[in-house]
Amino acid sequence: MRTSSKAFVAATFAALSFAAAAPALADETAPPSDITVTGAATIASQYRFRGVAQSDNKPVVQGTFTIAHKSGFYISTWGSSASAGNSPINIGGTEIDIYGGYTHGIGNTGFTIDGGLYGYIYPGATIGNYWEVYGSVAKTLGPVTAKVGANFAPAQKVFNYNFTSTHRSNLYVYGELGGAIPGTPLSIHSHLAHTGGGFDLPKPFFDYNVGITAKYKNLALDASVVGTNMHRSDFAQSGLCSGAGGGESLTAVDVCANSFYRTTKPVGVVSLTASF
Repeated sequence: MRTSSKAFVAATFAALSFAAAAPALADETAPPSDITVTGAATIASQYRFRGVAQSDNKPVVQGTFTIAHKSGFYISTWGSSASAGNSPINIGGTEIDIYGGYTHGIGNTGFTIDGGLYGYIYPGATIGNYWEVYGSVAKTLGPVTAKVGANFAPAQKVFNYNFTSTHRSNLYVYGELGGAIPGTPLSIHSHLAHTGGGFDLPKPFFDYNVGITAKYKNLALDASVVGTNMHRSDFAQSGLCSGAGGGESLTAVDVCANSFYRTTKPVGVVSLTASF
């Protein structure tokens, strides 16, 4: 593991321990601040991004930190340990995301809008940093919330390195449905999305997840099923495995296809998050 990954892992474990053990402190006489600071630390069985494994199907530690103003503007950072080395998805061992935007409820309608800019940084990788514009609309009705949104990555350097698509941009669209189970500490969530454009791997694809979360004070335990609609044959027939000249042996193609399919097939993911 790279030095930056080791430092990130140590810092996240420390934050998780502090968040789980430290009591909440508040000055009841102080007026409410216009600015709120929140964060969270997570231990997960693996890291999946849009259905695709980013940690070689291995456990990760993650952390997030957000500063928000009461007007609706916010800025956040999020980080995770990640895959490196011989993994088919090699992002250098660490991912750090920085994003900011604006969110606001629309009167008493139950609708909430959100939008901004999102940047993905991979300190240990030689290529791959990129940014997106994102936006979403959510509607709450009782304990249930529905959400639709999109992330758009315009033309940028990352698309110079795609071996399976000639597109110079990418569009990710999704829908979500979830909510709390009344009278219990449980909530359910679901997500269905489509990737189309420069991030086709190895074709335009769907990803999904569905799960249940149990909360206790500032802790949340989640169990989800995550996957995509990609198959071994998709990778075997793509430029990722077949080679530009088609000269690879059947065995080599099968090994490559199996390796990529392992990062996209349906799996169970368990995580424990402490918020503070």
